Amino acid sequence: MKERLGQKVIMIVDDEDKVRESVREVLADEGYRVVDTADGTHVLELIEQEKPGLVLLDIWMPQIDGIDLLKQIKSKEPAINVVMFSGHGNIHTAVTATKFGAFDFIEKPLSLDALLLTVQRALGDYSPRRPKEINGNEGRKSKKGKRSPTAPRQGSSSPSIKQRTLKKSIVTSGQGLHSGMKTGLILHPLPPHSGILFTGISGDVQVPAHLDHVGSTGYATSLRAKGFAVGTVEHLLAVLHSYGITNLLVKVQGEIPILDGSAVEFCNLIDEVGVQEESEEWSEIVVDRPYRIGSQGGESISIEPADILSVHYVLNYPKPVGIQEHTYTHNGPTCFREEIAPARTFGFLRDIEELQQAGLVNGGKLNNCILIDDEKIVNTDLRFPNELARHKILDIMGDFYLLGKPIRGAIIAHMTGHSDNIALLRELRSGMGL
Repeated sequence: MKERLGQKVIMIVDDEDKVRESVREVLADEGYRVVDTADGTHVLELIEQEKPGLVLLDIWMPQIDGIDLLKQIKSKEPAINVVMFSGHGNIHTAVTATKFGAFDFIEKPLSLDALLLTVQRALGDYSPRRPKEINGNEGRKSKKGKRSPTAPRQGSSSPSIKQRTLKKSIVTSGQGLHSGMKTGLILHPLPPHSGILFTGISGDVQVPAHLDHVGSTGYATSLRAKGFAVGTVEHLLAVLHSYGITNLLVKVQGEIPILDGSAVEFCNLIDEVGVQEESEEWSEIVVDRPYRIGSQGGESISIEPADILSVHYVLNYPKPVGIQEHTYTHNGPTCFREEIAPARTFGFLRDIEELQQAGLVNGGKLNNCILIDDEKIVNTDLRFPNELARHKILDIMGDFYLLGKPIRGAIIAHMTGHSDNIALLRELRSGMGL
């Protein structure tokens, strides 16, 4: 095709002829001018000649190491985005590449759709689907057979809240609590109306952080779509909820790292790069009437109208835990970071063997979980006298971000867990027609 004035230039650096050919054809069809090379030793010279806006770089090159070449490119031309790909990579390779300045990392064999989405993000051409589709509600119809309107209903939501994302990408790594696998986490900014999206390093399947995609709620909340699943999302979602981050791509392999069992490190990551307020607005979900799950005097969770989000949690276990309770009123990320984020996950030694037989808590360590036997807490000192109750509030803050928007209401919970949280969300969605 003829080159157009102002056409964006993309460079492909890969020693596999078939890869270069297929990628070149796809990108050329999209209107980009593409240059490619199999020789990694002359890339810097080629960049100087062609002035690409994006470099697609194989991490395993016969003449030069891709990570070393990435460092050279970013040192000489820091404004050029570089997307790395490899057939031998994993989440740790992706984390390493991102730390050294890669815009993103994609696993081979390449999904051309996923590659195109990444290219569009890197060049500022990405246009997310409509908010209803991103939130997993595509095709949802009203009783009259029409699609549900995207505009907020009178009395059910509050406009004029700015959408937010991160100022730049950031990474961390750790271990999955239940899988026991070493895993990593890459957070990429996204434009307005993208939503919170989870994906693997191949990038071929994206799972919205939405109630429609909840896969399981046993001891943690997992999301699933089209064969891809991500576990233990609630701590990260609680932080995104508290910071008001609405648009983010989360790359992860299997399970979100448990870190120290709390959400403090996720807060530190976001504080390190900063939050970017975007031009578009969105709205809160404002609870219109009381909703309740569970029995009076027993395990229960409810939400009712209020001027601000608050959570009151009551926990009642036999000694050595006893009764713990806490009331949290959400007044922004600073309040959350100090009052709720440090509270760690906990477990009872008598349950550990049963959980491990079920394939859970394989990554549980003395430094990432509060362990309790019949007489005492065996491995740590509590950060708060009621740390366990506060951690339950942390879980609620995460689960209650799965309607795709923050919720304004007063939550009261007694001895509940993830399954109860999700059940109440479903009642709320049904009752408010969300």
